[in-house]
Amino acid sequence: MSKQDGHTATPEGLRKWREAVPNDRLAHVVKDLVRTMQRGLQARLAPHAVAIGQWTFLRILWERDGITQRELSELAGVSEPTTYSALLSMEKKGFITRRKLPNNLRNISVSITPKGRALKAKLVPLAEDVNAVMMAGMSSEEVAQFRQTLLGMIDKLERDELARAVKASAFNEAIASSED
Repeated sequence: MSKQDGHTATPEGLRKWREAVPNDRLAHVVKDLVRTMQRGLQARLAPHAVAIGQWTFLRILWERDGITQRELSELAGVSEPTTYSALLSMEKKGFITRRKLPNNLRNISVSITPKGRALKAKLVPLAEDVNAVMMAGMSSEEVAQFRQTLLGMIDKLERDELARAVKASAFNEAIASSED
């Protein structure tokens, strides 16, 4: 069902999967929702020469222009090499500029260009359209409840991740001190 196993998820393929596994785990349903939303958004972004991977960076830069490449990577939640590749492409298209900071030549500041900033007025309505399609028929109360449910799930998973990291750190420290 993914590109890694040689198959690209298609609307027909996902529908068949949902029919074959009607009580699939919620994680798979959410993954399918994200995949479907991304396909819808990518189809809308493509005429503007913006890839789905660049969308996140543009959204961040529209709000926090002039941040470092590392900060951008952290805010987007992607690796620095992924960020670097996307930024090179965005720079070639004239959406951003990158420059070394004078106080630390290893840090690179990323700034949105007027061309990149102008995309906001064109692209945000496209993303809003995807959301409108997805939420059609839902009341504002249902949307608010769904949002709260998803945010609660995210919070629980982040807390779990933090607790596991703390346990792993304590375990590693115990091993290191026992070796001394």
